Amino acid sequence: EVQLVESGGGLVQPGGSLRLSCAASGFTFSNSAMSWVRQAPGKGLEWVSTYNNYKTTRHYTDSVKGRFTVSTDNAKNTVYLQMNDLRPDDTAVYYCNSGRIWGQGTLVTVSS
Repeated sequence: EVQLVESGGGLVQPGGSLRLSCAASGFTFSNSAMSWVRQAPGKGLEWVSTYNNYKTTRHYTDSVKGRFTVSTDNAKNTVYLQMNDLRPDDTAVYYCNSGRIWGQGTLVTVSS
């Protein structure tokens, strides 16, 4: 079965850190581009980051550059999003995406 399963969300204080994980199955992970997309409450989808597993390149939206890092573990078919110095406006449901495949999302809440 082709699927993406996210984990690692939660409640964190401003300035804190979280690491999201996305486990992939059912497709060739090592040749795929893996993205993180978020949706803040009441807003539309916002692309956050992409790791091109084939070209080993990383891309980030401007608002997270220097704070978020995307990486993969091909042995585990897993993509990670390390999020540091979190801000209240990072609060969102974070989705893992590869082409037409979407995970179920994991909620990140940044609040004191």
